[in-house]
Amino acid sequence: MRVTVVGLGKIGLPLAAQFADAGHTVVGVDVNQVTVDAVNAGVEPFPGEAHLADYLRRLVADGSLRATTEYAEAIPDADAIVVVVPLFVDAAGNPDFGIMDGATSSIAAHLTPGTLISYETTLPVGTTRTRWKPALEAGSGLMEGTDFHVVFSPERVLTGRVFEDLRKYPKLIGALGADGAKAARDFYEQALTFDDRADLARPNGVWDLGVAEAAELAKLAETTYRDVNIGLANQFARFASDAGVDVHQVIDACNSQPFSHIHRPGISVGGHCIPVYPKLYLSTDPAASVVSAARAANEGMPAYAVDLLEQVSGPVAGLRVAVLGASYRAGVKETAFSGVFPLVAELGARGATAVVHDPWYDDAELTALGLDPHHLGEPADRVVLHTEHPEYAALGAPDFPGVAGVVDGRGTLDPRGFAEVPFVRLGQAPARGGA
Repeated sequence: MRVTVVGLGKIGLPLAAQFADAGHTVVGVDVNQVTVDAVNAGVEPFPGEAHLADYLRRLVADGSLRATTEYAEAIPDADAIVVVVPLFVDAAGNPDFGIMDGATSSIAAHLTPGTLISYETTLPVGTTRTRWKPALEAGSGLMEGTDFHVVFSPERVLTGRVFEDLRKYPKLIGALGADGAKAARDFYEQALTFDDRADLARPNGVWDLGVAEAAELAKLAETTYRDVNIGLANQFARFASDAGVDVHQVIDACNSQPFSHIHRPGISVGGHCIPVYPKLYLSTDPAASVVSAARAANEGMPAYAVDLLEQVSGPVAGLRVAVLGASYRAGVKETAFSGVFPLVAELGARGATAVVHDPWYDDAELTALGLDPHHLGEPADRVVLHTEHPEYAALGAPDFPGVAGVVDGRGTLDPRGFAEVPFVRLGQAPARGGA
């Protein structure tokens, strides 16, 4: 097949490589000329995605994968078009369709009959039917269901392990009609391979959920569940700290039987997915009070971490506070919706000077993010761990001369490395580091 992938970001580019590796001819479209040039040179434009560099080197060299900025070059005569461009939310939590509307308009302007269009970007329920179908018809003069098909098939992967996750998880599809469902199934069964999984109620592979709305809701539900679960864990952590109880021990005990699946508390919830998709869900179900309460609880954790720091070691006004980690999670160079930003802002609002260290970022990159760099070995009055980078596990008080208070927001630091320093791990009562 001739496949076009619209959007060569951290999900779209590995998808394009996967499709090309499956034997198809793939063209990727991206508005960023630097990204396009890197792909056409067989070079990964961003670090951290397992196996991507090897895929690009091989697939670009053999001609099965290339990139362009021109829709007119990539869209006509495609058998399948996969759309993976960003959907953002504004400050009020409302979806901002600007980028997706632009991409859809460009697709429609060059669309030819016989094409399957699959949207993989997470969407509010109903978007595929009520927004993309009419926009594609109006822009192309063609009829969905007769001349082309549009489906929703959510991406369900994590950056850093996209190729692994594509094999591991069922590929969900939701179409607007039976013919579209068949076209989507045929495409994804030829483009993906799946691991055997005895734990699933049905064989791993392409799962047709019947309608686009069901597939849209499935993606929102699985991600919103995680946000709600983390919000509950964070509530437990706050209570456990006040009660002098180790919430991590409690969670281990709860999860020892099969009806409890409590997630881990943490200083923040970041990334493109978990902080955003509950808001997309709320945009069509504003009465979902459980979802909104969990989102508020998670958004309040950076400020709570500063509360803990002041409880354990006094006011931070006038102090230099080293924040460990800018990435939203370990092992990725990504700060989308990272809690580092509200954490630094909260420290600044209380009169502290916040400085940030991250092994994935150099000084210039941190400065470009609006963060003041810190180097291990430089003095720091206080330390807050934000990201669970494994490099931080071996750190101790000598790495922060003058430190007199530590908050471990992820359970990564070894308290023995901070002997005689007031130390608190999120979800535990404060203690001396060696305790």
